[in-house]
Amino acid sequence: MVRMSTYHDRIAALRAQLKQQNLDGFVIPLTDEHMSEYVGDYARRLAWLTGFQGSAGTAALTLEDAAIFTDGRYTVQVREQVDGSVYSYEDVPRVQVADWLQKKAKPGTRIGYDAWLHTRKWVNAAHAKLKAKGVELVPVDRNPIDGVWQDQPDPSGAPVLVHEDVQAGRSSAEKRADIAAWLKEEGADGVVIAALDSVAWLFNIRGSDVSHTPVALSFAIVNADGSARLFIDPAKISDEVRSHLGKDVTVEPRTDFGAALSGMSGKKMMVDPDTAVAAIFQLLGDAGAQVREARDPAILAKAIKNGTEIEGSRTAHIRDGAAIVRFLKWFADEAPKGELDELTAADKLESIRRESNLLMDLSFDTISGTGKHAAMPHYRVTPESSLTIEKNSIYLVDSGGQYRDGTTDITRTMVNGTPTAEMKDRFTRVLKGHIALATAVFPDGTTGGQLDAFARQFLWQAGVDYGHGTGHGVGSFLGVHEGPQRISPANYPGAGASEPLREGMILSNEPGYYKAGEFGIRIENLVVVEKREIEGMEGDFLGFETVTFAPIALDLIDESLLTDFERQWLNDYHAQVREKIGPQLSDDADRKWLEDATRAI
Repeated sequence: MVRMSTYHDRIAALRAQLKQQNLDGFVIPLTDEHMSEYVGDYARRLAWLTGFQGSAGTAALTLEDAAIFTDGRYTVQVREQVDGSVYSYEDVPRVQVADWLQKKAKPGTRIGYDAWLHTRKWVNAAHAKLKAKGVELVPVDRNPIDGVWQDQPDPSGAPVLVHEDVQAGRSSAEKRADIAAWLKEEGADGVVIAALDSVAWLFNIRGSDVSHTPVALSFAIVNADGSARLFIDPAKISDEVRSHLGKDVTVEPRTDFGAALSGMSGKKMMVDPDTAVAAIFQLLGDAGAQVREARDPAILAKAIKNGTEIEGSRTAHIRDGAAIVRFLKWFADEAPKGELDELTAADKLESIRRESNLLMDLSFDTISGTGKHAAMPHYRVTPESSLTIEKNSIYLVDSGGQYRDGTTDITRTMVNGTPTAEMKDRFTRVLKGHIALATAVFPDGTTGGQLDAFARQFLWQAGVDYGHGTGHGVGSFLGVHEGPQRISPANYPGAGASEPLREGMILSNEPGYYKAGEFGIRIENLVVVEKREIEGMEGDFLGFETVTFAPIALDLIDESLLTDFERQWLNDYHAQVREKIGPQLSDDADRKWLEDATRAI
């Protein structure tokens, strides 16, 4: 474990570096040159500087003050991981980075930022706010953290893998042809593809440059004739991958991407302002290119899964569900002994998943929490933080796997012993919301924001709520968090609540409840948006197919709170779990446990 004194030393070294670069402050986001949520080890500058291990946050500092900015998901976690004597804790969106800098920076000072780590929208807004106080926002030639991070890892050199057409459902040439047709309609010469998962999807390639997300560090430019330039370390590309890419795709060093943008004089280029960093816009503008903002054309196409991808997801979830059942049975046997801890449980679940020899990676760091840690929605267990799962306490495990045929994400909540009446009440209300969303029928064009209250209504009736979205998009052997769709209130961090749900999209259904310092509850399955046929219907309607199958804890349910419809849904769901998962289990004890865990109520 890195001692807190180390972070004192690091921020002192950074301030000394800022003085050398004639800067009076700096902004450190948690992202990379592709605006990624999860980043490679070389780009984990925020974690190195502060100790924060969450997946969303920013730090800012002047020569005198420092702050870390996180939203409500990390209120507890940031205080456990980041030294409050060095950083003030600022809550987003109530306090924005530029607002804090406007108060702390003195007129005439220079605040640095890395143009490869921020969107143009952020830069423009921050520039205007700081300029009003006489503070200059300055792009740096070299990130000052890289100047003091002595053992900073190099970007990954892992080889690229071919994602076969039989798993992708469509060839890269077909996908590029669709983009070329769009470019011609728009009268554009090309489009910059900067998001790592978009590049992976477009070229039907996968990598291992980012933990838990099978992508390769790369940029791409697609031209109006369907040809493309892929900017990636050529050493990562085997002869097999080159053959797969074909003659219409040229492979160029990732380090040449900036120079390529500088050579776009007179070209009409489409660029996504949400996924392309400010430096891309700056280089194109300086080159004399005509830049038009437009959504990355791979974003929506990637989110709407084809039949091959949907069937692959179903298959992956059956395989994964068998591993979950084996883990739940093991937990039921081991937890009552009083020695099981969070880290051991997480390691056991991963080892069971790996027994199939088909797991490529976890889809994210397993959230394995009991007691107060279960009340932290994005808790990450470490050897130092791991708690023993005590008697009569709740244990929450949110986990997932990356398989060649699909990406999984599932949360189950269990009790080691006897739950309190409050635990059962809250669990049942979460279950009722989960069922309400799973069985929702809605007109084509409905957004995730319109559906979010379906899952919260029963908690609201008890005067409680949860501080995260209800559902996120999920990729096909890609990111476990994938846009553009989302089920959440419109005012929550991140975009997507206003995106219409479309047939073929995969989302999570994961309402929860968290009592700070005591316990947390979440029930999560993945669902596929599908068409609904209703007698006499006027217009097109959609609903959800649940593709995750694992028992929901019966001993945490207050049956008196369930309606007949909800009881029937649960019994039908558990019957499907027995039907689909039972044949995947080779051990008689596992099958017997599953029968009891999915008994009708």
